[in-house]
Amino acid sequence: MAIDYLERILKARVYDVADETPLEFAPNLSARMGNRLMLKREDMQPVFSFKLRGAYNKMVNLPAAQLKKGVIAASAGNHAQGVALAAQTLGCKAVIVMPITTPRIKIDAVAARGAEVVLHGDSYSDAYEEAVRLGRKKALTFVHPYDDPDVIAGQGTIGMEILRQCTTRALHAIFVPVGGGGLIAGIGAYVKRLRPEIKLIGVEPVDADTMARSLEANRRISLPQVGLFADGVAVKQVGVETFKLARKYVDEVVLVDTDEICAAIKDVFEDTRSILEPAGALAVAGAKIYAQQTGVRDQKLVAVASGANTNFNRLRFVAERAEVGEHREALLAVTIPERPGSFKQLCAALGERSVTEFNYRYADDHAAQVFIGVQVRDRQETAKLIAQLKRQGYQPVDLSDNEMAKLHVRYLVGGHAPRGANGNGVNELLYRFEFPERPGALMRFLSHMRADWNISLFHYRNHGADYGRVLVGMQVPGKEKRAFNEFLATLGYPYEDESDNPAYSLFLA
Repeated sequence: MAIDYLERILKARVYDVADETPLEFAPNLSARMGNRLMLKREDMQPVFSFKLRGAYNKMVNLPAAQLKKGVIAASAGNHAQGVALAAQTLGCKAVIVMPITTPRIKIDAVAARGAEVVLHGDSYSDAYEEAVRLGRKKALTFVHPYDDPDVIAGQGTIGMEILRQCTTRALHAIFVPVGGGGLIAGIGAYVKRLRPEIKLIGVEPVDADTMARSLEANRRISLPQVGLFADGVAVKQVGVETFKLARKYVDEVVLVDTDEICAAIKDVFEDTRSILEPAGALAVAGAKIYAQQTGVRDQKLVAVASGANTNFNRLRFVAERAEVGEHREALLAVTIPERPGSFKQLCAALGERSVTEFNYRYADDHAAQVFIGVQVRDRQETAKLIAQLKRQGYQPVDLSDNEMAKLHVRYLVGGHAPRGANGNGVNELLYRFEFPERPGALMRFLSHMRADWNISLFHYRNHGADYGRVLVGMQVPGKEKRAFNEFLATLGYPYEDESDNPAYSLFLA
């Protein structure tokens, strides 16, 4: 017998634990996209994720005898907290199997709600198999994270709220993050029954695109492995029931990469001062890509901000990659001749653009490789910059989309100073400066330097603060130390002499 999802969603019991979250206008994002983007703020739920809706609806509809025996689930985060909160509210036992690799903050959050935590295996698949085994052994009811009609109906209440909250203007499309498919299946089952003209667009990471592949193949595809950055949607295979509903209701699936997700996290922060988890920002990233690729303008778009359970130590990576993801930073490798003044010439060739990073280290007597980050408006400006450098005789290599360069090489650009007869670097001084973060600060530094003092090491990174911290190695003959001190005095930048720093002698000298 076919399941009437519209009826199930209308009858879903979610508001004992869940809030009707706001649908908020994102002004900055909207202005940049040329559309009116609304954020469905599921990150504002008591467990900072939509997952409690489906978990509670499943559990509250269990027969009393089943509920009394308790429930079990497998999860590394959001579903676990939803089940734990539901069990706490309903007064039943809950066992949550989590991978051993789960961060402590998530384990503690689940345990704090009274659930028993079992750590098993290195992945969700390992935890899932153990949860099924334990459930059979202890007669506990398994609460599936997505492939269950009651879970799907619980998530579908989000679609019901969106239509109720969109009263003033026609809605063009709803963007939904996709993992196992429970969220998009539930939203689609409600929205498409009442407003079939509204587009339903799923968003997946490029390295966890099981729904996109399954819809294209017209059968469920199992991925051999998935990327873990957006861990909330890191699923190898969508559910049986969710796939059936997705085939019926989903119009298309947009794929986004890690940098685009990071850019979306930053975008939402700038509009709301809230920090989404990577999976929670998927829909926003997808809406931006969709608007760019289709050229749609002046339309109302909704993106489901599905969660905010992120680890604090991830934020450094997110900030690092956001500018590249928005195509507002170009990363280039440029070869320059190893002679005094060539570094300054390269800076001049970049024009008035703001430099975000320079990594340079003397390598040999003939040539040096420089790793550069430059602020740009878009990919087109990156192409113009490369063409400009080529006209001036350089052969730049665009590393903006090179994953290894962004993850590793930018921090490992290096070598050692040339050695003199005594085995030490030839007249190399190492100084740490603070530059004001404004265009021209770097050129001011280079213009004050003597042209015959060779820069042998340079590392600078713009961290978004008022001042950038710069490490510079310079080869200054001993007889010119007085002139060097005068250079420091007239420069006007705060500095520290790091020539005797043990880290320098161990790794760079």
